[in-house]
Amino acid sequence: MSMAESAMPTIESGAPSGGDAPCGSGDASGGDAASGGDTGSGGDASGASGGDAGSGGDAASGGDAGSGDGADPKAAMPDGAFPAAAAPDEVGRSDAVASIAVSATLAANEALASKRRAGIPVLPLAFGEAGLPVHAALREALAAAAGRGGYGPVAGLTPLREAGAGYWQRRGLPTQLEQVVCGPGSKPLLFGLLMAIGGDVAVPKPSWVSYAAQATLMGAQPHFVPTPPGEGGIPDPYLLTKTVKAARAAGRRIRSVVVTLPDNPTGTIARQSTMRRLCMTAAELGLTIISDEIYRDLVHDLVNASAGDALATAAAAAAAAPSPATIAPDCTVVTTALSKSLALGGWRTGIARLPDGRHGVALRDRLLGIASEVWSTPPGPVQQAAAYAFNEPQVLTDRVSASRRLHSQMARAVAARFTSVGAQVPFPQAAFYLYPDFGPVREQLRLTHGVNTSADLSALLLDRYGIGVLPGSAFGDDSPALRLRVATGMLYGNTEHEREAALSASEPLALPWIASTLTRLDEVLEDLTLSGSSGRRMARPG
Repeated sequence: MSMAESAMPTIESGAPSGGDAPCGSGDASGGDAASGGDTGSGGDASGASGGDAGSGGDAASGGDAGSGDGADPKAAMPDGAFPAAAAPDEVGRSDAVASIAVSATLAANEALASKRRAGIPVLPLAFGEAGLPVHAALREALAAAAGRGGYGPVAGLTPLREAGAGYWQRRGLPTQLEQVVCGPGSKPLLFGLLMAIGGDVAVPKPSWVSYAAQATLMGAQPHFVPTPPGEGGIPDPYLLTKTVKAARAAGRRIRSVVVTLPDNPTGTIARQSTMRRLCMTAAELGLTIISDEIYRDLVHDLVNASAGDALATAAAAAAAAPSPATIAPDCTVVTTALSKSLALGGWRTGIARLPDGRHGVALRDRLLGIASEVWSTPPGPVQQAAAYAFNEPQVLTDRVSASRRLHSQMARAVAARFTSVGAQVPFPQAAFYLYPDFGPVREQLRLTHGVNTSADLSALLLDRYGIGVLPGSAFGDDSPALRLRVATGMLYGNTEHEREAALSASEPLALPWIASTLTRLDEVLEDLTLSGSSGRRMARPG
């Protein structure tokens, strides 16, 4: 038994029936949408009320498929069956698609690339890329599989699925081959899962930009639920209950909740006690948990600053930040990929672990049906190389350890610089993200630069200083808040040689190209927070 298992007794089932686990198929708390009057019985299901897919006014707000007459969908389905997703009408679908712009992270990356082409110096702190070279062993594995040109099975090649099962097994999650589904990146898998589960989705506030966008694209509605103070990636369980019950009373059906472990955008890890309460809440409400664990192997601080420089192994990270699947296995889907831990974003490969029991079987069938019509099968050569990676040979676990150490040192160094000019920065615990809050110097930024929102602040940094960051509003944060998402993974050098040197250096921050980058950041932040009238930094509150 793993440390995580011994510390966290398992919730045997998310369903009141004790084993059928119809997660997301109904409201175990008694707050079924029909009890509050669904839109089909007294509202406008055509979207003529003026709302779009994201505002609750289109056809998706009129109840979900299988409950159009106000009946409890569980009563109309075989035991353990999974409900169909809500189907928006054509107007709602068009509005949803029209409302989606290019992803904020990709748009910011393109803006920086444009400045580079114009010869303008930039600091790339917007794009969530690991920024490290592909290991030679992975290149060889991919080259060896280059002749694999056939389609292969929809669920993925058996060697990759076996490797995925072993990967989770080593992290305290016993996994059968049938529970593993592969996709062309975890992002398409997440979208396919949202479609397969159906209904609306609860997401943390703030959270990665694509969760809410994907829900809107499928004609559903994202419901932002604030995270607990000091914890990122997980909706506050008490507020989640209020949100789900209020939505159901209004005729909407929230069927899933997304958590990110560790978190993007904050680089923090939710407490075990909060994760346990979240799992119990999801079980009571009949929600499927989608646990995005793409950064799990990049945990570099297990508790907080008092942990010093201790770097977590994958096993220690699993024990300190257990997956919700160890707590509620019948109701939790886990997704991961190699794009962050091994810097393989361009390879586009991901895997999902479906829940235990009949709920997982039903969800798998729906996901494979969607996959068969969208991506058919992930690329064969990449799958073969990914199987090698997920088997975790020593040469690659050493690589992940080295990257984890580098990410930790860079994230802490950049956090210190934001803190030095008055921003409040949650201590970075994982990956390569920071979420500085400029609230303490709000008045100074308003008077000196006319900054009132996080979008104002990010635009100022890009236009005046060539620094790409993302506004907190892109992650669902309230617009007046002055929080930014800062990604440090692209600061290791401009060439493959420099990045390899950063990985192997005992003191990477002292390397000339990294030291100069940090000096430039110091200069920008210093200038940003100087008073325009006096040339001196204004006094900070407190």
